[in-house]
Amino acid sequence: MSASGIAAGQVEHMLRQVTPGRYDAYEALLRALATPSSGQVWMLLWHGQAGSPDAQYGNMEVDGYGYAPCVTSAQELSASGWNRSYEVVDGIDVARTLYPDHYGLWLNPHAPGGGVGIPWLDLRRIATGLERQPAGPLRLSEPGIEIPQFYALLAHNAHRTPAVRALRRAWVQPALGAPYLAIGLDVYDTSPPAVDSVRAMMQQSIGAVPDGLPVSTVAMSDEYDPVALWMRASARPFYDREAHAASAPAPAPSSAQAPVAGYGYPPARGGY
Repeated sequence: MSASGIAAGQVEHMLRQVTPGRYDAYEALLRALATPSSGQVWMLLWHGQAGSPDAQYGNMEVDGYGYAPCVTSAQELSASGWNRSYEVVDGIDVARTLYPDHYGLWLNPHAPGGGVGIPWLDLRRIATGLERQPAGPLRLSEPGIEIPQFYALLAHNAHRTPAVRALRRAWVQPALGAPYLAIGLDVYDTSPPAVDSVRAMMQQSIGAVPDGLPVSTVAMSDEYDPVALWMRASARPFYDREAHAASAPAPAPSSAQAPVAGYGYPPARGGY
């Protein structure tokens, strides 16, 4: 079997396992797409030829989100009836190209059931490393766990760390894996000394976290991180340097959990 045949076989095998609620199968599909040389896709070009400066991927919209359509093999290309140009590209390279523009990837839109869409937030996970970001769809809420000693120590150490502007928090429940506490770091300065000082602040504070409670940090400046996006919109700071002299705002109480839109595979749709 040729290299492209192996690639098609791996991606298509994983694609066939994906059904609503099977987040493990969806993660396996993402891993297949993220593997260089064995996660290739056939990108459909609306304009131009493969490798030409004017080459342009096709596009489709589902539930208000944009996607670039592709197929997973030469056989699927033939079945799709596509009569324009195409290019064969590693899935990880496509992910790096599409996600900064908030575009996802739609696999085999011509197939019965409409194929499967990979939203841009999951393409970001492919591009930056699947293990570095939680598996969606995420459910995010204010933390319900009471750990006032940790928050007080962290706020105290933040006040002694000039690079820190504010701190936020969220309880993150991934589709796969254990839930965890996320601390959003809003900083004035991202120079190496400032980053080192913020890292030291967290190390000095983490001892107050109860055993077994996972804690992660999120840069509030990250325009693509879904946890940072949620915290900016829904979580008031529990430490705010600029408000500290007056009265620090209390976090908005909330027991409701809000899913992150456009994250985790959407319902199948046909047409492109």
